[in-house]
Amino acid sequence: MPSIALLRETLVGLLRPAIGATFALLAALLGGHAAHAADLPRVASINVCTDQLLLALADPSQILGLSPYSRDRARSWNAEKAAAYPRLSGEAEDVLILRPDAVVAGKFTKRATRELLKDKGVRVVEFDAARSLQDVKSQIRQMGELVHQPDRAASEIQRLDTAIQHAKEAVSQRPYRVLALSRRGWVSGGGSLISSMLATIGLKNAASDFGYKLGGFASLEAIVKLRPDLLLVSDSGDFAEDEGEAFLLHPALERFYPPSKRLVIPEKLTVCGGPMLSEALERLVSELSRVAR
Repeated sequence: MPSIALLRETLVGLLRPAIGATFALLAALLGGHAAHAADLPRVASINVCTDQLLLALADPSQILGLSPYSRDRARSWNAEKAAAYPRLSGEAEDVLILRPDAVVAGKFTKRATRELLKDKGVRVVEFDAARSLQDVKSQIRQMGELVHQPDRAASEIQRLDTAIQHAKEAVSQRPYRVLALSRRGWVSGGGSLISSMLATIGLKNAASDFGYKLGGFASLEAIVKLRPDLLLVSDSGDFAEDEGEAFLLHPALERFYPPSKRLVIPEKLTVCGGPMLSEALERLVSELSRVAR
């Protein structure tokens, strides 16, 4: 009968090729993952809207830093998530220290900062303000390509298309005239992202009757005379911290447009074009259901 030592040596000899192959496969997989991670561009953002796109599409290891307003809960959809990353000053100096593969910015981000970064050889990718839902999809796709995450971008675009279809079905029987109204009587015009969102799902932006392209200020009298079916506002509070907010709580306006005639969508869901528009549309559907009761 073979000895225990001989049996052990025979068994090890038989298993050694399989063990070696397993370790080789693991090494290849881990090495491939490390190489893939190393190939992904490292990006810094100096604009609150490009922050949102970057946070939604990039791997955490790709994000070097975000804009000064990235943690502003009123304007940043992903403020909580943004807190995990360095907050940049918005100037070129701290961006240069990071040595990013690319910097993403808005076309209205401080020009001196953008130009200095370009002069130093940094790749600066500029995103224009989104004026339509098609612009939003294009920018999601553009950021997905930049950070080498096209599948995530496609998924977000599909989610937006689903939200659009859901909203269309919800408003098909209620083609309201809606006036998007902000501080001091600012209304979003026919060429704005808000107007595109309303028109796409079958609602009419009443502000187009004022003839504004992107937007403008309307008096209390003009708004009451316009007689929109509903107001679209960003806050449902009954306390004004300043005169700008007090406009929305004027007794004359509250008389014609109490809470039952106000659609409330937080500003952080509509101030930028990005994945948050899916949530904005779902919120709009919920608000329409509320006021229709």
